[in-house]
Amino acid sequence: MTQLTQEAPVGGLVEEEPIPAEMIEAEHAYRPETLSRVLAVVAAAVALASLDMFIVNIAFPAIEADFAGSSIGSLSWVLNGYVIVFAALLMPFGRLADRIGRKRIFVAGLLIFCLASGACAAAWSVQSLVAFRVIQGIGAAMLMSTSLALLLHAFPPERWPVVIGVWAAAGGAAAALGPPIGGLLVEVSWRWVFLVNLPVSLGAWYFGRRLLIDSKDPEETRWPDPVGMVAMTLGIGVICWGLVEAPDHGWGSARTIAALAVGLLLLALTYLRSRRPSDRTIPTLDVDLLGARPFALACLTGLIFMVAFAAMLLGGVLFFTGVWGYSVLEAGLAFAPGPAMAAVFSLIGSRIGGRFGTGPVAAVGCAFVVLGSLWWLVRLGDAPHYLTENLPGQVLIGIGVGLVLPNIAAAVASTLPPASLATGTAVLSAGRQVGAALGVAILIALLGTAAITGDAADFDKAWLMIAVSAALAGAVALGIGRVGRTE
Repeated sequence: MTQLTQEAPVGGLVEEEPIPAEMIEAEHAYRPETLSRVLAVVAAAVALASLDMFIVNIAFPAIEADFAGSSIGSLSWVLNGYVIVFAALLMPFGRLADRIGRKRIFVAGLLIFCLASGACAAAWSVQSLVAFRVIQGIGAAMLMSTSLALLLHAFPPERWPVVIGVWAAAGGAAAALGPPIGGLLVEVSWRWVFLVNLPVSLGAWYFGRRLLIDSKDPEETRWPDPVGMVAMTLGIGVICWGLVEAPDHGWGSARTIAALAVGLLLLALTYLRSRRPSDRTIPTLDVDLLGARPFALACLTGLIFMVAFAAMLLGGVLFFTGVWGYSVLEAGLAFAPGPAMAAVFSLIGSRIGGRFGTGPVAAVGCAFVVLGSLWWLVRLGDAPHYLTENLPGQVLIGIGVGLVLPNIAAAVASTLPPASLATGTAVLSAGRQVGAALGVAILIALLGTAAITGDAADFDKAWLMIAVSAALAGAVALGIGRVGRTE
């Protein structure tokens, strides 16, 4: 019988080691007919967490009208409060899940997310809405940090490429579907943007409790380092705060520079503390994982690519509504083909990555995004010509997203020892959220008032920024190599 192996980081390199019995025997812990339901439950939860990063954007005008006197600055924290907490807590919860159990953290996160969504729908002011969004971000971090690890524990290794493809498709397509779904719901009320989460999150919580089997590191008896967790959380939170506030205060302002400097200092302290592990605490950062070149480059690719992806999502909606004069509903529906292509090619891309290697396929996906952005740069004009000017670029970008997201996830998974799956995938997810915050901040800084009242020429620098970011992500992806091949 052929010995199953996976690639694991050793001293910054990647070499073959046997897959531990815990992972091989996982397929016997679930009945075959249960696996598809496990995949559906986890994918639904991932879709919700990703959807709520972007669905709120399109509801801003309706929320502003409902809460008379609210400013755009205060409304921006309805999105930013969620993103910052989401990004900051992914890694700490990943470490905690490795210790106490991934199912426990996942199910608790779903319940928190559900209750906070209901509270957001009942919010009586912008301040209360922001507070409930922060709590919602805590739940999202809990479920996202454990989602891929739960799936890889449930399925045998030969099915991992398809599983990772579904996981990536759920997150990427849901994020891109935020505008069209939000446009439909806002026609009824902006509160439905949050109410739509309730049946899905409740269903995932109920079936998650019944179907999922817990997994953790059986040899780990320590608890996560509280000092390192606080430093990591504050570091990422302060950096994200500096990024999202930079357009208002200026990229060169003392406040922005101080925020980025303090955040980087806290992250540096976390790294230094993690290099000196204690017998009683788990280091916040796994230094050995960070030393694995494919793992580090996959996470960096995800961060840079999300700069382009988040800027494209918001920029596309602003162009439809501000330049072409589409209604919120029309803009949402016009954005549907791109997410559809991303969902389809996430499944195709995971299979191609298993044959040719994750790095080259992710790089090709980035090239598609570059082509789509350049198409918009050259073709988009002030007069609306959707089929000939917007749609081709949207299709190209959708194909690219579908090729990139599952392959960077597969590159991370293929370089992780099983006991660190939750932690490692949380590092990838945290990097993606930081990249999304940076992408939105850069886009707003480039557009300024043109985001609302500009013309097609004003958006040229946005499309160029997206193309440059995607090209840079593709160059980094090539360094990942052919990790993750199954043939």
